[in-house]
Amino acid sequence: MTYKGRMLQPLGVSSDAESVYRILLRNPRSTVTELTTLAGRGARWTRSAVSTLESMGLVSRLPGRPARLVATPPDTAVEVLVARREHEIADIRRAATALAAELPAEQRHRPEDQLRIVFGKEAVAAQFLQLQQAATADLRVLDRPPYAQDPAEPNPAEQTVLARGVRVRGIYAPEALEIPGALALMREAVANGEEARVYVDVPLKLAIADRTVAILPFTNTTTTMIDSALVVYAPTLLDALVKLFDLLWQVAEPVLPESHGPDDRLLSLLAAGLKDEAIARQLGVSLRTVHRRTSELSTALGARTRFQAGVLAERRGLLRR
Repeated sequence: MTYKGRMLQPLGVSSDAESVYRILLRNPRSTVTELTTLAGRGARWTRSAVSTLESMGLVSRLPGRPARLVATPPDTAVEVLVARREHEIADIRRAATALAAELPAEQRHRPEDQLRIVFGKEAVAAQFLQLQQAATADLRVLDRPPYAQDPAEPNPAEQTVLARGVRVRGIYAPEALEIPGALALMREAVANGEEARVYVDVPLKLAIADRTVAILPFTNTTTTMIDSALVVYAPTLLDALVKLFDLLWQVAEPVLPESHGPDDRLLSLLAAGLKDEAIARQLGVSLRTVHRRTSELSTALGARTRFQAGVLAERRGLLRR
């Protein structure tokens, strides 16, 4: 089905410019004169639309005379426009913060402005997305169930944040990595630049952006989807949450690289804190095999626990990189 509406207008592209962009998609390598004929409008109108598209990176000129035009592919064009709009929104937020600083002190710290409750899983997911997009320097995340959206689905917003140079750190609970597909997504995020560690007892789900805003579940449950969340702006609470994250970061174990030998993979999964049932699924072996090899490797390494076996193997350089 063809999309009839103005898809790019919400991203700052005028209807005239989008009309020319669509014509150029259907008629690549057209000149301005040819576009004028195809659009059925005046030359000045066409030149103005082309100039707008060029300034936004949606059209480029090929060498030669007369110059022929090529439209940026739609998927790339949308990414460019979204990134531009995100930067604009970030600038607006910074301007709003600067304006708020001009308020009298008694108006800046009203209790009702320091905490907010969000209801509904869609609203919670949207608030988390907004928090990610607002990050300009660092993003801290404690990852554990429950979730407001499917945890096995990729998070394109994080890729955008990483591409902007934001430092992203995540501490994962073992149960978060036992969800089918979650471990692969976490490793993919690490490959894209995220810093990830694993801790066996992550106390709560949490995300903090730039020490200025945080979001966490309003109720402490690990069995259901998040349907309400607390958004924190209060500086004292934010400082406490940042300190909690930083303390856990110090004791959490770095995520081990993907390994390919059977024992390497078993040890890396042990170090990630996964339970035997989840490890068996990841390796495609029986639970009995996992129990046996875990016991043998733990004995050989002198480890008291399964988790310690994986950590000792990493520290002793026994895992192939």
